[in-house]
Amino acid sequence: MIEVEHLSKSFNKFKAVDDVSFKVEKGELFALLGPNGAGKSTTIKMLTTLLKPSSGKLTLNGHDVMRNPDAVRSSFGIVFQDPSLDSDLTAYENMELHAVLYNVAKGQVKPRVEELMRLVGLWERKDSLVKTYSGGMKRRLEIARGLLHHPKVLFLDEPTLGLDTQTRNLLWQYVDNLARQNDMTVLFTTHYLEEAENNADRIAIIDQGKLLRIGTPKELLKDTKTTNLEQAYLKLTGHEIRDEEVDPHESWRAIRRARTMR
Repeated sequence: MIEVEHLSKSFNKFKAVDDVSFKVEKGELFALLGPNGAGKSTTIKMLTTLLKPSSGKLTLNGHDVMRNPDAVRSSFGIVFQDPSLDSDLTAYENMELHAVLYNVAKGQVKPRVEELMRLVGLWERKDSLVKTYSGGMKRRLEIARGLLHHPKVLFLDEPTLGLDTQTRNLLWQYVDNLARQNDMTVLFTTHYLEEAENNADRIAIIDQGKLLRIGTPKELLKDTKTTNLEQAYLKLTGHEIRDEEVDPHESWRAIRRARTMR
């Protein structure tokens, strides 16, 4: 469903992604793990047509990401790291707006919105303003919104960041059920190692733009001769504290400043 071949992305002399290759199968839950600045979000932005690669080839649902971006965009849904809902609209209105943007057939909008909002447990709050929602409710609504146009792939960039443990667990139950029921491929990034270990079929560990290891949780433990994912992760990426990830849309001055701080 996803093919990444020798993918690189540079911002002047700063190489955010460096010759990365991997494949994600249909229906697979695939995790990208790495420290701050590893290149996870940059990789997702290239896969979702938000950034142009410096080199390499990307294929999603059989479509070349660079040559056929419209077909690619219709093939995926995405939940960004930062909230992207309109807080002054109701939950239902947010869903309707997304349906218009993705050209969902008019006759399908109402039943599809109801189906998804019931699935994530929000139908009874459909007419509430999003500003009245909790953080977990907003995330569930964003996931429902991302599925509205029947995507083949769902991208989740740090979907549970800032949520409490109970809400995080509930959210992953929804994601897992949605993926299994719809045979949907899910690619996600997370800082919570247990989320990757408990939910991903395979995990790719990336650091400083390079892909270090890829495999099932058991394979990673075997390859690194460790007893848990945290040990494996630290053995591959090191123990030093990292600065915040550099945003690809920042100016070169900001990128240079971030590199100086390392």
